Amino acid sequence: MTVQFGYPEDREARSAARVRALETLLIEKGVITDATVDKVLGYFETDMTPLNGAKIVARAWTDPEFAERLVKDTPAAVAELDLPIGMDGAEGEHLQAVANTPGVHNLVICTLCSCFPWPVLGLPPYWYKDPTFRARAAREPRVVLKEMGLDVDPSVELRVWDSSGHSRWFVVPQRPAGTDGMTEEELATLVTTESMIGIAEAPSPAA
Repeated sequence: MTVQFGYPEDREARSAARVRALETLLIEKGVITDATVDKVLGYFETDMTPLNGAKIVARAWTDPEFAERLVKDTPAAVAELDLPIGMDGAEGEHLQAVANTPGVHNLVICTLCSCFPWPVLGLPPYWYKDPTFRARAAREPRVVLKEMGLDVDPSVELRVWDSSGHSRWFVVPQRPAGTDGMTEEELATLVTTESMIGIAEAPSPAA
């Protein structure tokens, strides 16, 4: 990723140092406390994580009728599951799911900024917010996906969905081969954040 978008190798380390400096300053000024930081981090570690999205996808893989409802009315279908309270809260408004098929591959981006369905996918990866990724993925999605390791066959239609404050998209990847007989819990372990953005496929258990 660093090479593809021309970043220095220590980019994340430098960003982390800036965040720590800002956190220290805000605590010193009394704007926030250590407890505030821990509470926010805990929220995204335990409640609003990609594990929620993985559970949703696993249910869609095992229940075709749920999968149909999920695409048709995503918030209503998500509400059927036993997920943390607040799934329709911050950044979870207007959830929209799109499903990959043998003939269609979906990719989610945000050309405006970094709109992302936090309750389903957690916080966005840093490259998702990068202006270069956002611009290139809109103009030449097949090229960008290939650079990121996913070579979409030319015969497969590629659909790009632009998230915003009105529609926060996520992808239901295709169920991998070799997963017959697996439980929902086992299937959920195969679902990655990258596959729910559309830059990767869900790996098969043999991979």
